[in-house]
Amino acid sequence: MGKVGAGGGSQARLSALLAGAGLLVLCAPGVCGGGSCCPPPHPSSAPRSASTPRGFSHQGRPGRAPATPLPLVVRPLFSVAPGDRALSLERARGTGASMAVAARSGRRRRSGADQEKAERGEGASRSPRGVLRDGGQQEPGTLERDPDKATRFRMEELRLTSTTFALTGDSAHNQAMVHWSGHNSSVILILTKLYDYNLGSITESSLWRSTDYGTTYEKLNDKVGLKTILSYLYVCPTNKRKIMLLTDPEIESSLLISSDEGATYQKYRLNFYIQSLLFHPKQEDWILAYSQDQKLYSSAEFGRRWQLIQEGVVPNRFYWSVMGSNKEPDLVHLEARTVDGHSHYLTCRMQNCTEANRNQPFPGYIDPDSLIVQDHYVFVQLTSGGRPHYYVSYRRNAFAQMKLPKYALPKDMHVISTDENQVFAAVQEWNQNDTYNLYISDTRGVYFTLALENVQSSRGPEGNIMIDLYEVAGIKGMFLANKKIDNQVKTFITYNKGRDWRLLQAPDTDLRGDPVHCLLPYCSLHLHLKVSENPYTSGIIASKDTAPSIIVASGNIGSELSDTDISMFVSSDAGNTWRQIFEEEHSVLYLDQGGVLVAMKHTSLPIRHLWLSFDEGRSWSKYSFTSIPLFVDGVLGEPGEETLIMTVFGHFSHRSEWQLVKVDYKSIFDRRCAEEDYRPWQLHSQGEACIMGAKRIYKKRKSERKCMQGKYAGAMESEPCVCTEADFDCDYGYERHSNGQCLPAFWFNPSSLSKDCSLGQSYLNSTGYRKVVSNNCTDGVREQYTAKPQKCPGKAPRGLRIVTADGKLTAEQGHNVTLMVQLEEGDVQRTLIQVDFGDGIAVSYVNLSSMEDGIKHVYQNVGIFRVTVQVDNSLGSDSAVLYLHVTCPLEHVHLSLPFVTTKNKEVNATAVLWPSQVGTLTYVWWYGNNTEPLITLEGSISFRFTSEGMNTITVQVSAGNAILQDTKTIAVYEEFRSLRLSFSPNLDDYNPDIPEWRRDIGRVIKKSLVEATGVPGQHILVAVLPGLPTTAELFVLPYQDPAGENKRSTDDLEQISELLIHTLNQNSVHFELKPGVRVLVHAAHLTAAPLVDLTPTHSGSAMLMLLSVVFVGLAVFVIYKFKRKIPGINVYAQMQNEKEQEMISPVSHSESRPSVPQTELRRPGQLIDEKVESQLIGSISIVAENQSTKEIPTYVNV
Repeated sequence: MGKVGAGGGSQARLSALLAGAGLLVLCAPGVCGGGSCCPPPHPSSAPRSASTPRGFSHQGRPGRAPATPLPLVVRPLFSVAPGDRALSLERARGTGASMAVAARSGRRRRSGADQEKAERGEGASRSPRGVLRDGGQQEPGTLERDPDKATRFRMEELRLTSTTFALTGDSAHNQAMVHWSGHNSSVILILTKLYDYNLGSITESSLWRSTDYGTTYEKLNDKVGLKTILSYLYVCPTNKRKIMLLTDPEIESSLLISSDEGATYQKYRLNFYIQSLLFHPKQEDWILAYSQDQKLYSSAEFGRRWQLIQEGVVPNRFYWSVMGSNKEPDLVHLEARTVDGHSHYLTCRMQNCTEANRNQPFPGYIDPDSLIVQDHYVFVQLTSGGRPHYYVSYRRNAFAQMKLPKYALPKDMHVISTDENQVFAAVQEWNQNDTYNLYISDTRGVYFTLALENVQSSRGPEGNIMIDLYEVAGIKGMFLANKKIDNQVKTFITYNKGRDWRLLQAPDTDLRGDPVHCLLPYCSLHLHLKVSENPYTSGIIASKDTAPSIIVASGNIGSELSDTDISMFVSSDAGNTWRQIFEEEHSVLYLDQGGVLVAMKHTSLPIRHLWLSFDEGRSWSKYSFTSIPLFVDGVLGEPGEETLIMTVFGHFSHRSEWQLVKVDYKSIFDRRCAEEDYRPWQLHSQGEACIMGAKRIYKKRKSERKCMQGKYAGAMESEPCVCTEADFDCDYGYERHSNGQCLPAFWFNPSSLSKDCSLGQSYLNSTGYRKVVSNNCTDGVREQYTAKPQKCPGKAPRGLRIVTADGKLTAEQGHNVTLMVQLEEGDVQRTLIQVDFGDGIAVSYVNLSSMEDGIKHVYQNVGIFRVTVQVDNSLGSDSAVLYLHVTCPLEHVHLSLPFVTTKNKEVNATAVLWPSQVGTLTYVWWYGNNTEPLITLEGSISFRFTSEGMNTITVQVSAGNAILQDTKTIAVYEEFRSLRLSFSPNLDDYNPDIPEWRRDIGRVIKKSLVEATGVPGQHILVAVLPGLPTTAELFVLPYQDPAGENKRSTDDLEQISELLIHTLNQNSVHFELKPGVRVLVHAAHLTAAPLVDLTPTHSGSAMLMLLSVVFVGLAVFVIYKFKRKIPGINVYAQMQNEKEQEMISPVSHSESRPSVPQTELRRPGQLIDEKVESQLIGSISIVAENQSTKEIPTYVNV
């Protein structure tokens, strides 16, 4: 979830992103192949996309979102940042015009001759198509049919007062950042940089300062350090005299701080790299800094000292407290990630953000990158069951789930505005792809009703969602939106916050005064509503708070919005009527509170003229602002209310220095305006004077007067209107029908009462209507449409549900799980609620209101628990059941199976878990050459191998979202021999009992056996067993060469076994563990007979041996049953793999080990079976490593 860059909010978004940093970034096209790609001032500082896919995003605003080192990328030709803004520019690379861009279809291009004339300053008197020349002469080929309605252009060239200054020595620099202090200050700061696109870094920088409104500049490189490379310039939004410069982190990490508007600087070194800053909206010295390693720091001394607040903070998801909602002005809201990747919402004080002092306003985790703190609202998103759920806190009260129409089923939501205690949101529903529905909320931001369907959307250069919605400045409740209807995009306007929408009436005449035949609803005016980050693309629209009636935008006339045949239009009566002012795109700047409009043409050619209008765009005069044509990179208006000085940034050629042209408009005014220079103007919508419940009359300067307005006076008078049905929107759960009535939606039950309603109390019974927020109407139908208090009737409980707070059906053993009891109807204050958790514990409550925060419970065991809730009152009862799966994290998986087995012999494989009880599990098995897995709910399987060779067994265990696996290899032969080995006691002193040590010792033993006996290594396999005393298993294998010949017979195995036993009994097998430590290897069973004989014909001695093993097994079972009473007895019931199930951590003997070996997890009968089988077959692990477990199971491959 997030704030969206809506077209209508673009100006607000522009202001916001610049306010934090104090600058505007502008980049020339062509520098990155013609795309919009202003490079970041240092690596990894590029701004994050404004929204995440299927997320919760927001539109940045002053003091509400962090200022990043690249807050906005705006392209030349012309861009204005009203108020206390600054500008950043970037020049194009390559040859030819530095601002050349690809021509769009429908845009007129000049010939080469025309371009040469333009560069020489010739041909400047060429008039726009179809306009009048000086003296009223008509331009050839045009017909002026209605001079009164045509836009008039005065072609006499007038001269503006201007001066030009070149930033000498910076011709190679391709970026510039500009800050104009304003507010009665004459200081301008410019930071120019050379960004190397091949290296991806800044290699040079210069700092310039002007104290005479930009007439002259002084280079300050010596004051900041001649070798210092600067990457970014920040300005305190509450004190423009305080400046902060960042050095390039590729060279050093430092801050340069000035408190005198950049005249002098102090340097402070940092131990972290700043990625973005967020200034406090009130306290000028309080700053939050976000580092490149995702840490958040705070400073109460304007960056001179820093203190770490929190690690793992999500980029751009940290906020200062909002005055009026938070008591502590130094409170910080942030979204932090845990080590396992989850996000949670935290608050703490900037200088005291310890673990003990942090608060978590929203219980549990939230979706990553979803926290928004804006005005009085806090928003978070939580996805459960595959659906996103959105929660809101109003004035920092408890969070409530945002209520959209029941079947909206949103898959994406963006908060557009929270002005005037109301949330405006764009929601993409389940059946939408490139459009969004606009919803508007009640004051608390909980209940939303539909304002407009299928609003067009697009993605910005950084991948952020852009909604075609524009909020007109200066007029409360007025919006423009582009709606998609039958694959056609049309522009609609509303004056009452989306309650009513209508198409725009096209102008009566075109630019030449010819009549326009355009009949609603088949034809209308359509506008581009995006304030584009690249002015060369369509989408220019502008309005101003101090000029509430004037809207300037680009668009077209026809059946739908088009990207071709674009013209410029102006409305001087707040969108009721429109006039065409240019046939090509221009950028427009408001001067003198909107009393003067300045227009500059979008062109890739150098220019030296602009157009001025004193009568709201009805007529235009041509002015030159420079004697030499200039490639314009950007324009910055003087901060403050009057805006009478403008600086044009550009260059004469791609090799020239930056040229700064200061244009002073004061000379075009005769005097300051007096009262008689104004006339009244009433805001209206198609003649209806009551807008948002009030009549508002403004004063406008008379069009024939060229006086300077000065400060904005606002509305002359305002008078409330009598309430009518038009002042009310449909309430939540109601829909407006064709007759204008608000009737209940099919899914909504109007008789459903609030859960807080109790017998004897009262509630507000909706009439189906609610007054539009901020509507000022009085009396009239207000009483009729306002919700009425009504006594709560007694009702039996109905619609009872019990769910977890996060919507999941799982809980973790030993941790709190919060259960929520929800009741659609019933007397909640006189109700008995009984909750049985299914683990032998039950609780009772006397009313539902006492359970608003949920019921917390901790399960001590894993399993599936049947949670039941019973609700009773005097009128009836209801019940609900929840089956809750309680699990614990799975840490290890170990696959237990014999190392060696015989062909066609049934083999048991068991997945041993740690911890042993983790809840509901799924086992996926792969064995042999099977390509399809076997899926079971049990941790053991049995199988047979029908051919000799090496076979791999893999088991994957799925526990919730975690999947662990282990892999082993088993050797399959028709017959083999095995023998238990023991060692001299000194080996135990060096046995750390870890798998790696056992593998190395096994290799040493094998080498010693081969050297002592001369038996080929292919016949010998040694596996050292876990535990103390140290023992091992020796396997004699029937090796067969790859050609399948010379396979050893049974007699050969017998001979090898006898040789090995004889050599071991002679103490001839030994190895040196370390200098001075000699270890002897013995046969644990002093007999020359093999322990295992699986030939088809068994001899009598073999049968006796088999019976002996059975009796030994019985004896071991008895010992097993009583082993805790017999000190010193160690029982090994299985061979290598079975014993390996004790999860041994790779530490010394003093380290703690799991106390329950696998042998204790089996039934006694099963234990006997496995003991006998292990004695008969023996075991060996060939490959038993698994990257999924923390300890690699013991194996020896010899």
